[in-house]
Amino acid sequence: MKEAQYWQREGEKIRCQLCPHYCLVADGQKGRCGVRENRGNKLYALNYGQIGALALDPVEKKPLFRFKPGSMILSVGTTGCNLDCAFCQNWELVSGRGGREEISPEELVALAENYRPVGNIGLAYTYSEPLMWFEFVLATAKLARGKGLANVLVSNGYINEAPWRELLPWLDAANIDIKGEKEFYRKLCKARPEPVWRAVELAVEAGVHVEITCLLVTDENDSPEQIEALARKLADLSSKIPLHLSRYFPRRSLTAPPTPLERMYEAQAIASRYLKYVYLGNLP
Repeated sequence: MKEAQYWQREGEKIRCQLCPHYCLVADGQKGRCGVRENRGNKLYALNYGQIGALALDPVEKKPLFRFKPGSMILSVGTTGCNLDCAFCQNWELVSGRGGREEISPEELVALAENYRPVGNIGLAYTYSEPLMWFEFVLATAKLARGKGLANVLVSNGYINEAPWRELLPWLDAANIDIKGEKEFYRKLCKARPEPVWRAVELAVEAGVHVEITCLLVTDENDSPEQIEALARKLADLSSKIPLHLSRYFPRRSLTAPPTPLERMYEAQAIASRYLKYVYLGNLP
């Protein structure tokens, strides 16, 4: 546990300013992410130094297909998320189920260095929502950069501009989820897309290597019109931004059938009219 950044007192409560929810948190309560808590009129990051998942992965698994291909990266995750997606693929980890271990930024960076002989290029903050691990990711990324290690973020991009600008200089690459249009975010994620698009814009402007993932949920965000709108908007930033269209499978509380294969291939064809690199995921 560590005192958090980006908050202010409002009477006997605390307004968290890390993400666009701007949670107003009473003493003894947590924000929507479940990992930032008001204790004695101070906001604390409960997941600081808490690891729930750790693996040495191919960088393509993040997925990053055009950032140091063929490399390995030490991937690490914690608990907590500021979205509430009905189709969450990592709900058990996000909600804090399962074991956790403590590790310091120094120990994690040393571990990443130990794996260099087998092709490790750095650290990927992933699995749950690393932006809700902000203080730990920032501290670790600074140390990793000093050791010549790459920092990769796999994120929903739902963060306010000030903390995002603080983190961006320490990132080498990011895969950001763009989940759908306004109604999709409202209905299935309890959020809104505008802050995510702003995060993508700022990352591109900062020179971070950016790739985008969109999970195509059957009959929710997989229509030809929605795919075209997504691809055109990305192309306005750069036609060279890789887009990963992933096949949905029922998870958590959403029971719609898996995305039809023909719809996946159609989506790839549509997006490829505007973007140079369009990949399909969760397929053979």
